Amino acid sequence: MSTDPTILVLIAVLSALSAGGLLIAAFYPHMRRAAQLDRRIERLTHPVLAASQRGDRNDDSRKRSVEATLTEAEAREKDSKAKRNKASLLVRLRQADLPWSPRRYYVTCLATGLAALPLMNLALGLSIFPSLGFSVALGLWGPHFYVERRRQQRFKMFGAEFPNAVDVIVRGIKTGLPVVDCLKIVATEAQEPVRSEFKIVVEDQTLGMPLAEAVQRLPDRMPVSEAQFFSIVIAIQSRTGGSLSEALGNLSKVLRERMKMRSKIKAMSAEAKASGGIIAALPFCVSGVVYLTSPKYISLLFTETSGNIVLVGCAIWMLMGVMVMRKMINFDF
Repeated sequence: MSTDPTILVLIAVLSALSAGGLLIAAFYPHMRRAAQLDRRIERLTHPVLAASQRGDRNDDSRKRSVEATLTEAEAREKDSKAKRNKASLLVRLRQADLPWSPRRYYVTCLATGLAALPLMNLALGLSIFPSLGFSVALGLWGPHFYVERRRQQRFKMFGAEFPNAVDVIVRGIKTGLPVVDCLKIVATEAQEPVRSEFKIVVEDQTLGMPLAEAVQRLPDRMPVSEAQFFSIVIAIQSRTGGSLSEALGNLSKVLRERMKMRSKIKAMSAEAKASGGIIAALPFCVSGVVYLTSPKYISLLFTETSGNIVLVGCAIWMLMGVMVMRKMINFDF
C-alpha cells in the first residue's frame, strides 16, 4: 500500500512542530530568566535609561511625599480654624500685641461698665434699670471690640509686609546665605509685626527645634493664609528637597497677586459701599432735619407708646437692611 507524499510531508512538519513546542516548553523558564538578566544588564549599562528610571522612581516618591505633606497641612489648617474660632482670651491678647493678662482684661471690662453707668443715668437721663443694662453691655462689648480690632489690624499689617520678607529670604538664598541667616535678617530688618514673629521663629530654631517645625508654629500665632502658605512651602522643601529660592519666589508672586486682587475688589466695591453708607445714614439725616424744622411733629415718636413701637420696628428693619447690604458687598477669596 503506497502512501501519498503530501501526507508524509505534513506528518514530518507536524512532528517537527511538536518537537519544537516540547523543547520550548522545557527550556522557556531558563530563556525567560536569561532575557530578564539581559534587560537588567542593559539598563544598568545604559546610563541614560537607568537615570531616567531612577528619576521616575524619585518623582513618584517625591509626589507621594508632597501629597502626604499637603494632607498634613490641610489637617493642621482645619485644626487651626477650629482653634481660631475658639481662641482663648490669652491667645487673642497675644495676637493683638497687648501686654495684658486675663485679669487685667476683666478689670478693664468692669471699669468700662462702671464708667458708663453714670453717663447713661445722668447725662442721657435714663432710669436705673436701662442704664444698668446699657452699662453691662458696654462693659462686655467695648474691650472685646478693642481687642478684635487690634487683632485684625495686626493681621492686615502682617499680610501687607510678608511678601517683602519672603523676597528678602529669596535674595539671601540666591546669594548663598543659609535659610537661618535669612530669617535672622528678616527678624532684624523687617517691619512689625513680621519682625517679632520671625524673631520667635529664629529663637525656636536656636533652641534646637527643627526649622520646619518652628515655621509650622507661625500660623498658630498669626492665623492668616500667608503664614500658612509659607509653612507649607518650608515643610515640602524639607521633606522632598528642591530649589527653595524658586518655591519661595513663586510664593511671593502668588502673595502679591492676592494683594492686587484684594485691592481690585476693594476698588470695585467702593461704589456699593458708599451707596450702602448713604442709604443707611439717610433716615438719621432726615430725622435730624425734621426735628430741627418741626420738633413737635417728630416728638410723638419719643413720647407716645405707638411712636416707640414704630421706632423699634424701624430700627429692626434698618438693621436687617444694613446687614443684607454688608453681606452683598463683602467679598472673600
